[in-house]
Amino acid sequence: MNIKQDLPWDNPRFRNWVAVARACHVVERTLAVKLAPLDLKPAQLDVLMNLYRHPGMSQHDLARKLLVGRSNITMLLPQLETRGLLRREGDEKDKRVLRLSLTVEGEALLMQALKVHMALIE
Repeated sequence: MNIKQDLPWDNPRFRNWVAVARACHVVERTLAVKLAPLDLKPAQLDVLMNLYRHPGMSQHDLARKLLVGRSNITMLLPQLETRGLLRREGDEKDKRVLRLSLTVEGEALLMQALKVHMALIE
């Protein structure tokens, strides 16, 4: 068994995977820099965008949509709620479920952030 032959460095699929990972990292870092004047992080923008598109979404559904664990959502939401960007309300049928929605301030900040985001895409 030749160890050198088993390493993936020259495999085109591996090189493509690395290129995509690097591109994602550059995009994420660039977006973070551009959102900084709005005091908003890319993960927070993801939350705002999803709540705009799906008002009343539960915390569980939001975590699933963002492909993160509930603990990640639990850390993100208080920051946004403290800033008055979203509100959490108990579900009418099941008080254990918290429904999330944007405030007017949250929608306004989202619109500013989307302009920044779209400028990067253009």
